[in-house]
Amino acid sequence: MRNILQGKLGFGTAPLGNMYRNIPEEEAIATVDAAWESGIRYFDIAPLYGSGLAEIRLGEALSKRNRDEYVLSTKVGRIISDELEDPSARDLGEKGGLFEFGRKNKIINDYSADATLRSIEDSLKRLQTDRIDFVYIHDVAQDFYGDMWISHFETARTGAFRALSRLREEGVIKGWGLGVNRVEPIELMLELEDEKPDVSLLAGRYTLLDHERALQRVMPSAVKNNMDIVVGGPYSSGVLAGGTHFEYQKASPEIMAKVEKIKSIADRYQISIKAAALQFSLANPAVAAVIPGASRPERIAEDKAALNTIIPAAFWEEVREQKLVAPDAPLPINV
Repeated sequence: MRNILQGKLGFGTAPLGNMYRNIPEEEAIATVDAAWESGIRYFDIAPLYGSGLAEIRLGEALSKRNRDEYVLSTKVGRIISDELEDPSARDLGEKGGLFEFGRKNKIINDYSADATLRSIEDSLKRLQTDRIDFVYIHDVAQDFYGDMWISHFETARTGAFRALSRLREEGVIKGWGLGVNRVEPIELMLELEDEKPDVSLLAGRYTLLDHERALQRVMPSAVKNNMDIVVGGPYSSGVLAGGTHFEYQKASPEIMAKVEKIKSIADRYQISIKAAALQFSLANPAVAAVIPGASRPERIAEDKAALNTIIPAAFWEEVREQKLVAPDAPLPINV
């Protein structure tokens, strides 16, 4: 993936699916336009986000752009049905209620080969495009399925993995991998002999607040297997960007205390904690891009500023001395 990206900052579009709130259509479109005007050319999406709402909005916003000028990824594993349901009653595991303001179309979990092909076909229509560059197999992990996640992983291994490998071989897509919030599925996938992924999206697991397991297990294996990592959720659901959510829930006092320690150091060096969070995630050699989410145009400008902020080496040295990052985590001063 890194060979075709025009920059390391992408746009995670989950908020466009009315995550947490009912976002006006014009605000959603303006946010995508702001991302484009800032130079962002990588957009990540999924059918899950608002039951297709985010894909519809992104497709509308990008329909006026040259398709050859941007990279697009979406996800498979969920079919969006014409049948309606109560969004607040959906079982989304640890993300319950996340898209209760989205469309009411029923979400059907299905990681089979046939469902994978149907999902891509449906996404193409919603996105108003003729091709998708990268496809992630979405949420086949413990946070959605508990003890049943291995069963869903096995369905994906014999279904979605093989279907996406064929599409890659045929030149329909450029690559595929997992799109998950847990490290274990990526670890398991990289141990397989038959199917070789190109890139995986790891959300929330390589951030300033939570990176030790990914650092030890996923990142070295990704480099060894020539698989790029895209970091999603670099602000840990918002708590590293001034919010109070961590892992899509209200942050615990312990998490808030750690954030305050990092922020106090950042304040002394006159940098934003967002800049530290974004640049930390990008410092690992396995990481090809980072894709913070946004639902307001002004957030895009903040992300761009965070990426371009010059952070003194002394800041990182102090953060490490205070044991606020893992001792062997790559820091921007090392790259």
